[in-house]
Amino acid sequence: MQIGFLGAGLLGRPMAERLQAAGHRVTVYNRTQSKVADLPNVGIAVAAQPEEAIRAGACVILMLADAGAIRNVLLSLAGKAELKGRTVIQMGTIGPQESRAIQQEVQAAGGDYLEAPVLGSIAEAKAQKLMVMVGGAEAQFTRWAGLLKSFGPEPRLIGPVGKAAALKLVLNQLIAAEIAAFSLSVGLVQREGIAVDTFMGILKQSALFAPAFEKKLPRLLARDYAIPNFSTKNLLKDLDLFLDEAKGLGLNPDCASGVRQLLQQAVDRGLADVDYSAVHSLVNPSNENKG
Repeated sequence: MQIGFLGAGLLGRPMAERLQAAGHRVTVYNRTQSKVADLPNVGIAVAAQPEEAIRAGACVILMLADAGAIRNVLLSLAGKAELKGRTVIQMGTIGPQESRAIQQEVQAAGGDYLEAPVLGSIAEAKAQKLMVMVGGAEAQFTRWAGLLKSFGPEPRLIGPVGKAAALKLVLNQLIAAEIAAFSLSVGLVQREGIAVDTFMGILKQSALFAPAFEKKLPRLLARDYAIPNFSTKNLLKDLDLFLDEAKGLGLNPDCASGVRQLLQQAVDRGLADVDYSAVHSLVNPSNENKG
């Protein structure tokens, strides 16, 4: 199948490579062209303009940063002109209302639209183990499930457009909450002189353990947040979307608001583009950064 792919960032690039490895003909557009200049070496075409990538595929996959980027790239005048008869699969993280609004615009331009946000990072994308959540009609899911299995073994239909987008926000809120809580616990363990191995040994035997704790612990101990799997700024963006949705539905998200402040502080301190585990540096400041 010929596929246009818009957005080859941290997760988008390995996803495009998975499609190519599965035998699809992929044309990628990325705003920063230098980041995809080598893709032709592995058989992936690179478009100079987004409309070229849209035109190249019967299906167009989006892994763009946010709804604003989707509007600028996909729903520009040039982009809209290429949508008739094409299916757009939105796989990034946006709000449910944003997703439904984009669906309406794609359909008005003569295209079809469904959402399929994913849970997982670079390692899961490379190993074809992303969790794919689909928002759309059952007929759309049936038609595109085979393609979506290029990213993960069991795509799941969550409901109509907007439902998968909401579920992705729910899960990303947990990512933010977990790293903040775990960082605080690690900080207290260290300052009380308790061996981190002792703490982790007990934690792993309890119902409190989450695999993300063990995955992120080496970063926290080394205070090494370079080469991100998921950036601080993108987690902050997703948490803002979650907070807007939660408030609109009458929930009290004060606990998440506190985590949001930490993420904002990390961004303000120049940690926007590093791994989101950099929130540890705010929760548990190093000695040289204290008073």
